[in-house]
Amino acid sequence: MDLCNIDTIRNVLDRHGFRFSKSLGQNFLTAAWVPAQIADSCGVDQDSCALEVGPGMGCLTEQLSKRADKVCAIELDRNLFPVLEETLAGCDNIEIVQGDVLKCDLAGICQEKFGDAPVYACANLPYYITTPAITALLDANIFRAITVMVQKEVAQRICAPAGSPDYSAFSVYIAYYADAEILFDVPRDCFVPQPKVDSAVVRLIPRGKPPVPVCNEKLFFTLVKAAFGQRRKTLANALQSALGNTLGKAGIVQLITDCGFDARVRGEKLSLADYAKLTELAEQRMTQ
Repeated sequence: MDLCNIDTIRNVLDRHGFRFSKSLGQNFLTAAWVPAQIADSCGVDQDSCALEVGPGMGCLTEQLSKRADKVCAIELDRNLFPVLEETLAGCDNIEIVQGDVLKCDLAGICQEKFGDAPVYACANLPYYITTPAITALLDANIFRAITVMVQKEVAQRICAPAGSPDYSAFSVYIAYYADAEILFDVPRDCFVPQPKVDSAVVRLIPRGKPPVPVCNEKLFFTLVKAAFGQRRKTLANALQSALGNTLGKAGIVQLITDCGFDARVRGEKLSLADYAKLTELAEQRMTQ
C-alpha cells in the first residue's frame, strides 16, 4: 500500500469515515520521498529505536520501521487508530499509543517500550504546537536526535544566528540545549489538505551540556524572554519588566554598558554567550 498516494489516502480514510480535523492541524504527506528522507536523516538504525509523534496515515512510521529495531508512535486522535491498524498491518515492530505529546511522560514511555536502547524522535508537527512540542521533546532528555517537520518560517527561527531577522527567544533556547540544522524544505503541495505555507525538516542534536556556562538558568531565560518580548525597544527598555524593580533604569543601562554593549543595543543583537555574560553580571548586581 502506497501511503503517500492521494487515491490510497482518500480510499482508506473514506472507508473508515475519517475526516481531517483543522483543530488538530492534520495534514498528510502525499510525496513518498519526504518520509523516506526523514527516516534516512534521523539517525535511527537496527540497533536503536524510534519514537514518532503524530503518525497520521503512517507513511513515516512505516519508513522508520524498516530502519529501526522498534517504533512507538504517539497519536492523539483515536479516530486514526483503525486507519493505522490497516495501513501498518504488515509492520510487526510498531506500537501505536494514544496520548498527547504535551502531557505524556516521554522518558517513561521510551523506558517502557524500548528499555535502555538508544532512541531517536521524529515528528510531523502540527503548526499550532510546534514550540511546546519541541520543548517537550528536548526536556525529556532521552533522545539521541530529534528530527521534526515544521513550518518553514519556524525552522528558520529555530536555526537563526544572532543579529538575523529570524533570531528570537526560541532561537536562543534551542542553541542552549541543542545543535540545530535545517535538512531540507518540503513544499506545501506535498500535503493533503494543502496548507498555506511551506515546511522544512529540522534535526536537533541535544547537547551534553550548554555551549556556554550560565550561572542562573532561570534568570538567563527570564532576561532572554524580556529582551525579545518587545523587539522594537532597546535592550535597556525591554529589560525593565525583568530588572526594573531591582536595578532601576539607570542600573540596567549601566549593566548593559559594563558588559561591553552599546547602551542602545537591541536584544536580537546579543548572542548566547552575550546573554550568559549579561546574566552573570545581573545576578551579581541584584545580590549586592
